[in-house]
Amino acid sequence: MTASRIAVAQLCSSANVTRNLQVVKDLIQRAIDADAKVIFFPEATDFISQGPQHSKLLANESLDFLNGITTMIKTTKTKIDVSIGVHLPPIKGEDRIQNALVYISADEGIKSIYKKIHMFDVDVPNGQSFKESNSTAPGRFIGDIINTPVGKLGPSICYDIRFPELALKLRSMGAEIICYPSAFTMKTGMAHWEILGRARAIDTQCYVVMPAQQGVHDTGAVANKRESWGHSMIIDPWGDIIARVDASVSDPQIICADLNMERLHQLRESMPLMKQRRKDIDFGL
Repeated sequence: MTASRIAVAQLCSSANVTRNLQVVKDLIQRAIDADAKVIFFPEATDFISQGPQHSKLLANESLDFLNGITTMIKTTKTKIDVSIGVHLPPIKGEDRIQNALVYISADEGIKSIYKKIHMFDVDVPNGQSFKESNSTAPGRFIGDIINTPVGKLGPSICYDIRFPELALKLRSMGAEIICYPSAFTMKTGMAHWEILGRARAIDTQCYVVMPAQQGVHDTGAVANKRESWGHSMIIDPWGDIIARVDASVSDPQIICADLNMERLHQLRESMPLMKQRRKDIDFGL
């Protein structure tokens, strides 16, 4: 058994939280069978909704969704941790839901919750307009580094990948792995998904883990179908893609890779980017 093996899941979440949970459980079992120590799921694994009000309604089921995962991994013979993107209900005094990355330990239960900092409020050139902040409250804090069986994990979510200062901060806090659970649009995914992942890996000299939603989501809506780019991948600290999904497969799938921390630290020693940063100069960011 390889102590540093991870799995990355790709799926197409619907508006049916119960059905999504069963897909997640099946993928967790596949990861266990592959000897993975941690499995990473995409953003919004619990559901993809029709819109803000639908999201607010479905978010009431998200805690049961998380409890179902926690119960499973605590009772399986072979231990595995789960990193998963979900929605959480609004906090007191707030009308909007939360977009969160939840890390669940087989031994400790829910170990960490990071709330997405950067909202996807954009007009995609020659494409759709999105205003995530209409339905989702932005997080206010950088996530803590999470000690995992495969290394030190820095949490981020989807649109966060476009902000290198967040990734560099996570690296300075001790991250060896940065994950970006995502639901990229088709247009932005085709243009930028791989480039952004490789850039963040090179910037930070971290493993970058990119679990993604893929396909046309069954939200129950007749029109305005939402489609996600997919192309989940795992990137090493040199910027090489060491595992990627088969883009021709529409069914839920996992990919696995072994993380070589010895190589990571050798790379950082031979090219000591963090030590070479000019902290005496204010770059105005």
